[in-house]
Amino acid sequence: MAVELKTDEDFRSAIDNNEKVVVKYFADWCGSCRLFAPKFRRLSDDDRFKDITFLDVNAEKSPEARKLAGVTNLPFFATFKNGELVSGQATSKEDAVVELINEL
Repeated sequence: MAVELKTDEDFRSAIDNNEKVVVKYFADWCGSCRLFAPKFRRLSDDDRFKDITFLDVNAEKSPEARKLAGVTNLPFFATFKNGELVSGQATSKEDAVVELINEL
């Protein structure tokens, strides 16, 4: 499944209309965010996570989406289930992101 780029305008509907969602919050200037992008795409294609929606959100351009997850640092990953925040973590480690996803 592809990673979808969302903004404040369509973020709420994306998390409300998908049961399980993982979001990567990034900024254009964030080197760690850019380095993690191919890993995030690879995770979105992983058969273990075929029932999970993967979203990218530019934290600087989407302040409302950022507030919903309590973003503190970048890259930041958050999981949502049925529109509600489950957990979030600032990390650039793939293992930590997989743990967040597995909690869904």
